[in-house]
Amino acid sequence: MARLNKSLNGSKDSQMSPDEPSTSQAFFELLAQSFLRAVGGPLVEPGQGAEWLYFDAPFVVVAHNTEPDPRFIYANRTAQRCFGYSWDEFTKLPSRLSAEAPDRLERQALLDEVARHGFIANYRGLRVRKSGAHFWMEDGLVWELRSEPGIRLGQAATFSSWTEA
Repeated sequence: MARLNKSLNGSKDSQMSPDEPSTSQAFFELLAQSFLRAVGGPLVEPGQGAEWLYFDAPFVVVAHNTEPDPRFIYANRTAQRCFGYSWDEFTKLPSRLSAEAPDRLERQALLDEVARHGFIANYRGLRVRKSGAHFWMEDGLVWELRSEPGIRLGQAATFSSWTEA
C-alpha cells in the first residue's frame, strides 16, 4: 500500500507507472473497498473487477489524489468519453479543471463535505468537457479513498447520468 500511496500522490520513486491504476487489482480494491466502507454497499456487482470497471462499466468513475492541487489518478473509459480526455490527458489534469472557475467554489465545498462525512450522495453539478461544452452530472456519489488502516489517499466519484447544459 505504501507504493500505491506514493504513486497516487506523484512520487517519482514509485514502482507503479501512471497507467497501471487503470486495470490494477490493487487500485480496484482501493476503490471498491473504500466505497464499501464509506457507503455500505458495493461499487460493482460480484464478478465485476478492475478490467470491467475500466473498460465496460456504463457509469463514470473518477478519482483524484491528495496533492495540494489534486490531480486525477483514475478515469474509466466512460469518464474519458464523457469528459473528452484520453487516459494520459486525464491523469495529468488537476481535478479542479473539471468545473469552470465560477463553479469551483461549489465543487470545493462539496469535496470538503465529503472529507468531513466520508461520502455524499445525490449530487448534481455542472462540469466542463475538454471541448469547453458543459454538462450536468446527475445523481453523483463522491467518497473518500482510504486504505484499510484509514489513511486518506484521495477522493473518488461516480455518476451514471448526465445531461447537456
